[in-house]
Amino acid sequence: MARTKQYDEQEVLQKAMDLFWENGYEGTSVRMLENKMGINQFSIYSSFGSKHGLFLESIKIYKGKLNSIREKLKESKNGVAGIEQFFYDFLKFTRNNDINKGCLVCNSLSELGSKATPDLIQELMKFTEEIKVLFINNLEQESGKSQETIKREANYLMTSMLGLSLGSRLLNKEQLDDYIQTTFLNI
Repeated sequence: MARTKQYDEQEVLQKAMDLFWENGYEGTSVRMLENKMGINQFSIYSSFGSKHGLFLESIKIYKGKLNSIREKLKESKNGVAGIEQFFYDFLKFTRNNDINKGCLVCNSLSELGSKATPDLIQELMKFTEEIKVLFINNLEQESGKSQETIKREANYLMTSMLGLSLGSRLLNKEQLDDYIQTTFLNI
């Protein structure tokens, strides 16, 4: 007979996501996860298969947390101004803590690089592609831009987002505001 879970799965996933976000994948041990999540290793492996499986689920929780600002960008009819607002909303999201954790997706791509498993790379890249499509949709609202220019600017904005994510961990508000303003001078 299967045992029933004695914990709220969404709650423990939130705790795991916070731990991965703060320490990175490799810097987070199963013991740390046990302590933070309040469940034992057996329960972690039983529910999520492995630390890797738990990390993938944590990425999905993170993406869900970003939905409100992604939806705002998706619904935007303000072209470049809508994308610029997304940058400010994203910055607020990444700095909405005492630790300035940056972006979990960007941090993970940076940390793991070529060591990431194909399924993890696919999940992380899916996120970045979703954002890029939203950038393209907003750039298309601007008159007079060719598809080639829109593609080039969307790629530039994605790279800028990576820089903003890293910068949000290290720089002060004035420096980050300057970064965003300068980014949009080029669009």
